[in-house]
Order: sequence, then C-alpha cells, then structure tokens
Amino acid sequence: MTDTLSQLPAVDASRPVTVRRRRRKASSYLLPAFFWLVMIWTVIPIVFMIIFSFNQAPQGRIAFNWFGATDTWYRNVFAIGGLTQALEHSLAIAFLTAVISMCLGTPMALAMARYRFYGKTATDVMIFADIAAPSVVVGASLLGFFLTLNIPRGLTTILIAHVAFAVVFVVVVVRARLSGLDRSLDRAAADLGATPWVAFWKVIFPLIVPGIIAGGLLAFAMSIDDLIITSFVAGQAVTFPIWVYGAVKTGIPPQVFVMGTLIFVGGIVIALVNTLANSRRQA
Repeated sequence: MTDTLSQLPAVDASRPVTVRRRRRKASSYLLPAFFWLVMIWTVIPIVFMIIFSFNQAPQGRIAFNWFGATDTWYRNVFAIGGLTQALEHSLAIAFLTAVISMCLGTPMALAMARYRFYGKTATDVMIFADIAAPSVVVGASLLGFFLTLNIPRGLTTILIAHVAFAVVFVVVVVRARLSGLDRSLDRAAADLGATPWVAFWKVIFPLIVPGIIAGGLLAFAMSIDDLIITSFVAGQAVTFPIWVYGAVKTGIPPQVFVMGTLIFVGGIVIALVNTLANSRRQA
C-alpha cells in the first residue's frame, strides 16, 4: 500500500495560489488602465484648446491648421468688448450662484441628514428629480414661471434659474459629508456645556467646511458653463456660453480658447488650494 502511494504523482499545492495571484495581478491593472483611459479621453479636448490658444489665426478666427505659435491672443484677451462683457456676466452670476446655493443648501442638508420632519421623503424625491430632469424641461418650466409672473428676463432671472438647479448639488454634497460624522460629537459638546448653536459652529461646521466648499465649487462650475437653461431665461442678456454659441455661425475668435484656458487653470489652482488646506486641517 505504501509503495502504491509513493508511485502516485506529487501534487503541486502552490499552483492554485499562483493562479489566484495571476488573476489578482491582472485585475489590479484593469481598473487603473480604465481610469487613465477615461481621464485621457476627457482631457484631450482641453489639451487641444490650450494648444490652439497659442496658434496664429490669419482671419481672426480659430483654425485647426497650425500656423505658428504666438501669444497675441493672450495679450489681447479682452480686445472683444461683447465677449469680455459676456464673460463678466457669467463670472458674476456663477459667483453669486455659488454663494447663494451654499447659504441655502447647507441648512437644507443639515435638516435632511439630522432631523425627521413631515414631507422628508417627498423632499428627497424632489431633490433627485431636479438633478435627473433634462435641462430643456427645467428651462421651459422656468420660462413659463417667469412669464406667468410677468418678470422681465435678464441677469436676475438667470441668477434665479441657476440657483434653482445648483442648490440641490450643494445639498447632496454637504449631506454626504454630514452622513459620515459621528452624532456623539454633538453629545460630547453638550456634556462640556456647549449650547446647540455653539456646538454647531465650534464642532460641526469646521468638519463640514470641505463639503460646503466642494458644493459651492460644483455650483460655480454648473453655472458658468450652462447654456440650455440660460438660453430660455436670458432675454436680452448675454453670458459667455450664449456668446460662444452665437459666434459658432461666423467663426469663433481665439480669445474664446484663451478665456477657456484661463478658467480651466483657475479651477485647477482652486482645487489644489482646497486640497492643501484639507491636508493641513487633517494633519
């Protein structure tokens, strides 16, 4: 019996482990590769915009044939009065939208995350319906609302419309931040003699500031590049996206690429500053 067993082929116990390691190694490369593929696909148009913002344009219009590098358009970025005014309108509206959305969205997020009240489920449905609703539907409904109340369309109606669809993004971001906080922090502050108002400003608010800033930046980004909803409620007012959309028919000046590049770089700088501030706060 012993001789028979000794003649059987030896079993390699390490083989299943090796196969699992190979599968795990292959899967560990798949997700990062997919991530970088999506990132490259997203960044390619921005890279083209930055490159062709330095391209010469003999007719004063963007051309995708390379005529040579120049910094003329950066030195004359504000040479077109209508385009500059449209950019000023977009920046002002986006800034006000971010501030108002943060002021309105933060209390809403606190109520949704920490309290029970009548109609909370319906409010949840309305928030996510606003996010999922097509821009055409939102723009048409806001247009009907303003016409019914006989409100003149202009920068004010643009601001109201932008706050209406941007505030829900602040609510979602801040609420997600609040959901990760331990409720025992409030009780600990109360045990140390803090009132609910003091506990909020001294304990809760500093912890949710990153979420508030992130929601405000998201509202700013959603506002500054909105075209569909803005075109419904703008009236005679012109924002940066509306101006660019109208210029497509006759040719886009290179200053559009320059302004787009400056906006993109500004967003990167703000994101880096926010990341560094969060890192120092956590440290």
